Parts: sequence; C-alpha cells; structure tokens
Amino acid sequence: MKTIIRLFKEEEGATALEYGLIAALIAAVIVAAVTALGTKVSSTFSYIDSKMPTPGQ
Repeated sequence: MKTIIRLFKEEEGATALEYGLIAALIAAVIVAAVTALGTKVSSTFSYIDSKMPTPGQ
C-alpha cells in the first residue's frame, strides 16, 4: 500500500505518464491522417491510371 501511495506522490511518474499519453494521442492523429490521406492518394492514382493509354495501342 505504501508503494502505491508513493507512486501517486512521485511527480516524475506523473510526468512520464503525461508524456506517454501525449505520445499516444499524437500517434493516433498520425494514424488517422495517414489513413485519410492514403485513401485520397490511392483514388488519385487510380484515376490517373484509368486515363493513361495501355501499352501497344
């Protein structure tokens, strides 16, 4: 029980936890942005591919 109380009083542990939460939030935003951008880029390349002539024509 004393160990748990000491962890709550220790500021370094709280700071590390805050940095971990910030890093997790940034990672989630990056994943969402890459997913949305990847879909847009994929559709753009598909459009370009459909407009290009096939070899031999």
